[in-house]
Amino acid sequence: MTQIVTGLDHFVLVVPEITSAEAVYASLLGRPADWRATGAGGAATAIFRVANTSIELMAPAGDGPVGDRLRDIIEDEGPGLKSLAFGTADIGAAHHRLTRRGLKPSDIVTGESTNEMDGKVRTWQRFRCADAETSGIKTFLIQPDAPLPVQSAGEGAVVSLDHIVIDTSNPDRALGLYGARLGLDLALDRNAPEWKTRFLFFRTGGLTFEVIHRLGEAHEPDAPDRIWGLTWTVDDLAAAHARLEGSGFNVSDMRKGRKPGSSVFTVRDGTMAVPTLFIAHQPQ
Repeated sequence: MTQIVTGLDHFVLVVPEITSAEAVYASLLGRPADWRATGAGGAATAIFRVANTSIELMAPAGDGPVGDRLRDIIEDEGPGLKSLAFGTADIGAAHHRLTRRGLKPSDIVTGESTNEMDGKVRTWQRFRCADAETSGIKTFLIQPDAPLPVQSAGEGAVVSLDHIVIDTSNPDRALGLYGARLGLDLALDRNAPEWKTRFLFFRTGGLTFEVIHRLGEAHEPDAPDRIWGLTWTVDDLAAAHARLEGSGFNVSDMRKGRKPGSSVFTVRDGTMAVPTLFIAHQPQ
């Protein structure tokens, strides 16, 4: 049976204002935005494409239902990582299968965006799964007309997303959602008492979904999950560290990562409230 999900097409970071947020992430990632648009619904977006996914910054911009909804989200929850959009090669088949798996998808709709930088137009089809069935994380399936090309970037720039971290109160629910229902490949399920955490690793499209459950804490099993943080991959960790220090980011010292052959550092702040790690892997 073919996979429903081909990878993580993009994920959404909701921010209060698009111009300053775009500048922050251009400095953080070491690469310019690939797409900038303002929609009729009152939202502005800036998209940064890396090798295996995209991060879409989204902010209210003028009047409209989308802008009003973003303002409500920022007022109620604060800015942060809010949505996942999984890629699929067959939107109709994905809708049918996820309906049968109880994710209660909305109708398939067509979207369009025009890049303010060069006038190019993108279109896509997508649907949204019911929040109640996706543990509270806004989850979409999308089939774009064509992927954004990956642009070259300078020394120390981010090249891909290593993993995205989901914090869950109910790991068995997460196993059912990401493994059985969405069909991601479960690569690891391990308790790590030394870190007081149960780890679930799911793989898709060249990146890892790291679902974490804090051991020894009181949890409400029906509490919603949340997208917690990001780990970005670079080819040259020392160059990335120097680049970010030179741009005024508060970064930790470089250290060995948990994965053998990896080195990491933490970006302590200046990331629009997103816990952020940079990682480099030694060639195998």
